[in-house]
Amino acid sequence: MSNPIGLQDGGLADPASTSGASEEPGGPVISKSPTQLAMGRLLKDKLTMISAAFVVFFVLLALTAPLAYHVFGWIDPLKSDQDLLNDFSLPAGKWGGISSDHWLGVEPGAGRDTLARVWYGTTFSLLIALSATIVAMVLGVVLGIVSGAAGGWVDAIIGRIIDLTLAFPQTLMLLALASTGMIMVRNYLHTPAGNVTAAVYVVIVLGAFGWTSIARIVRGQVLSMREFEFVHAAQMMGASKVRIYFREILPNLWAPILVTFTLMMPAFVSAEAALAYLNVGIGAPTPTLGNVLSDSISFADTAPVYFFVPACMIAAIVISFNLLGDGLRDALDPKGNR
Repeated sequence: MSNPIGLQDGGLADPASTSGASEEPGGPVISKSPTQLAMGRLLKDKLTMISAAFVVFFVLLALTAPLAYHVFGWIDPLKSDQDLLNDFSLPAGKWGGISSDHWLGVEPGAGRDTLARVWYGTTFSLLIALSATIVAMVLGVVLGIVSGAAGGWVDAIIGRIIDLTLAFPQTLMLLALASTGMIMVRNYLHTPAGNVTAAVYVVIVLGAFGWTSIARIVRGQVLSMREFEFVHAAQMMGASKVRIYFREILPNLWAPILVTFTLMMPAFVSAEAALAYLNVGIGAPTPTLGNVLSDSISFADTAPVYFFVPACMIAAIVISFNLLGDGLRDALDPKGNR
């Protein structure tokens, strides 16, 4: 007669034999930290690793452009060559003037090398996005920690500041305060007039309006974290609030901060491009991906290569950073669904 409950030799069946798994008795048990587990999940995500490779590639492009320009002279984003244009000031030859000397063609109207301008423009665009992200992250993390840990009227005031910041239309504020804001930046920071002042102004305004999202994320994490044992232990030992906020709580927030950082960078790259189209920020002839794309819009029909090169570069940077941020979020939060 069959044994419906899995008895073997007068006893219960071995769970390992019924499940198909085997375990060697006395085998070593390897424990892994949460960081090691997250890295294991991250390395198994092929899409995230490909995105990370592209991010590294774009960062290397940004770092090597000044070296290639000032040291080796491989590229010159400011050199104009009218001989490369036809009588209509359009690139001579097919595909926007692509040749062995100009791999991505030349710029209509000025005859400047497109590869040089896009390569060097990547440096300025990523530098502006990185600076604005750092400003936004510092403001958001500090205010988020203080709001969540202090609570009470402090939390209420910071919450109203967040609501007030979100109520202002960022783009309209940038346009309306552009001239006045640049004068204030030049006077208070003693920056030279021109593109330096414009870049600093864009960084300050993007950071000042972009900190609210990370502040809300950090506040939500701190609200639950402030009830943990290590926080109560630090309070009982007489630790100051500054130490509790930034020596006890802050190190445990690196996961959401890292994810938000990778998602905020591409948002500011797109914002720089949009502001360049509105003539706010670094202007020509100094190249950024934003003003190169803005200049190419008028030649989208007659010289489509010049239009698609900066557009594809911006799209590739934004997609790579976004996919990397999504992969980090999934790796650091195994309970979330992709």
